[in-house]
Amino acid sequence: MQRFKNFIRGEWVEPKSGKYFLNINPANTEDIIGEFPESGKEDVDDAVQAAKEAFKKWRLVPAPKRGEIIKRAGDIFARRKEEIARIMTREMGKPVFETRGDIQEAIDTAYYAASETRRLFGYNTPSELPNKANLSFRVPIGVVGVITAFNFPIAVPSWKILPAIAAGNTVVFKPSKDVPHSGVVFAEVLEEAGLPPGVFNVVLGKGYMGNMLVEHPDVKVIGFTGSTEVGKKLGEICGRLNKRISLEMGGKNPLIVMPDANMELALDGVIWGAFGTTGQRCTATSRLILHKDIYEKFIELLVDRTKKLRLGDGLNPNVDVGPVIHEQQLLTCEEYVKIGLEEGAKLVCGGKRATDGDLAKGYFFEPTIFIDVTSEMRLFKEEIFGPILSVIKAESLEHAIELANAVDYGLSSSIYTTNINDAFIAIRDIEAGITYINAPTIGAEAHMPFGGVKGTGNGHREGGWTVFDIFTEWKTVYIDYSNRLQRAQIDNY
Repeated sequence: MQRFKNFIRGEWVEPKSGKYFLNINPANTEDIIGEFPESGKEDVDDAVQAAKEAFKKWRLVPAPKRGEIIKRAGDIFARRKEEIARIMTREMGKPVFETRGDIQEAIDTAYYAASETRRLFGYNTPSELPNKANLSFRVPIGVVGVITAFNFPIAVPSWKILPAIAAGNTVVFKPSKDVPHSGVVFAEVLEEAGLPPGVFNVVLGKGYMGNMLVEHPDVKVIGFTGSTEVGKKLGEICGRLNKRISLEMGGKNPLIVMPDANMELALDGVIWGAFGTTGQRCTATSRLILHKDIYEKFIELLVDRTKKLRLGDGLNPNVDVGPVIHEQQLLTCEEYVKIGLEEGAKLVCGGKRATDGDLAKGYFFEPTIFIDVTSEMRLFKEEIFGPILSVIKAESLEHAIELANAVDYGLSSSIYTTNINDAFIAIRDIEAGITYINAPTIGAEAHMPFGGVKGTGNGHREGGWTVFDIFTEWKTVYIDYSNRLQRAQIDNY
């Protein structure tokens, strides 16, 4: 069995404890991917110290030169695209056509971040005093701790790691314990791209390591993607330590279908939004809000399409939906089915583990649909992170938007309509960081801001130009060439 190592100071090193954990293929629990370090505080300290030392020189490298290395990383991701896609599918389950998209997102992010190193613009404005110039610059902050979830093992880390490095910071990356191999691959790519030792470090292990990174006094910024429950706890710690943290947390995303919508297009969107990545996306379509005039007919078509989805090992090109990530997530899905039935929702599709043939070897759950869900039910309110879709009836557009907003989350949203007036009302009134028109709730692009409101985030936006607000500080500079004391507002008025 292959044994993997941490990546610290440009070297592959064993954990100080000498302990390892097994990484298991969720589509086939008989397939052991390898042994991965069960790291602890000493390993985290070593990685942070390496990043702290490397920052002294890395921050002084001209930004476009940093961009050249990030660009090479994008080229390497592109060259290894098929190989890494298959590694991710084996590790976390989603079909290989999806993991190819995961890698492409990292490629796009690399090229975009590389280009932004020539556009880290500041603002220069006139002074209120004569013979004086006012300037501002973006400057790097220091060591960044990156903590991410399992569902996008390369794409989501790339949103944080590559801009952070491009901006002149150094990084310690703690990937999810469910996808450590992807963390190793990320280090391999950046090492080959020529990143100096210590600029990027990977420490593998269980969830408790996240707190070690967050609480470390030499880690200046935290980039976190994960559950709202964990994110809030990390936010409390960072508040106490006066430390910047970017939180990208849960979602309970609504997709509205109006009577004038293209029904086939809407069906395609619901199927992809609800059951892509087996529903394990923060942007997954977990609530389908149907106008009353199409409610019955749309459900009939939806159930028919859903029952035709093919479950199985994501490395099989004929598979539509892979497994959930582990046994605990299977139990969570089963628990929510039980909750839904107890609350009075009607189960019309799926609702149980899939155990036929080879499916019995993995963590497979049937794509599941509940109808007649109401806003008081837990199915309506709580993130499940599995292939369970709740369908709600709306009396009007206004009612549909009211239902869309009636949860604690606000990440993504969607409406299918051919009425431009309704579309713009939805854009204006839906409480979400992202709104799609005639597209599902998933499909973010690397050059646009990504993030949500309410319980989904804390105001930061990854992706696009806005991600550099997370990983840089503003420095204001006043240059007085008057050759005399000018006391700003005192002498000016």
